Amino acid sequence: MNYWLMKSEPDVFGIDHLASRSGQTEHWDGVRNYQARNMLRDQMRLGDQVFFYHSNCKVPGIVGIAEIVRAGYPDHTAWNPDSKYYDPKSTAEKPIWYMVDVRLVRKLKRTISLEELKQRPELAEMPLVRRGNRLSVMPVSPQEWEAILALE
Repeated sequence: MNYWLMKSEPDVFGIDHLASRSGQTEHWDGVRNYQARNMLRDQMRLGDQVFFYHSNCKVPGIVGIAEIVRAGYPDHTAWNPDSKYYDPKSTAEKPIWYMVDVRLVRKLKRTISLEELKQRPELAEMPLVRRGNRLSVMPVSPQEWEAILALE
């Protein structure tokens, strides 16, 4: 099993949005970074666990846990000219962008803030806390996963 962290803005698609979906499941679309796309397409597997992270908000941080319930498949929003994620270079025959489906496992008891994560020496190598990392999808090591869960 792999572990991941996926960022989303809570006013665009937050954990409460996921909780309100049928089966508490939704596709994770709109990723338009090649490195993050490669993780969605090539590395995420059924059963992988995900920290759901709220970004671009008053207190950015980890707010919940989700699970990958469908491995990477073409992001159809790239083919819709009315979508904000439209990419005319991506087609059904030659998709460029990929997505996965996630299901809510649970909300955390509290938000584990980015500031708190930055203060933990055992998380110093985590991509999230390193300067300049703006990826919306990133791997989490098993040791980092356990250390973060212990903060809850």
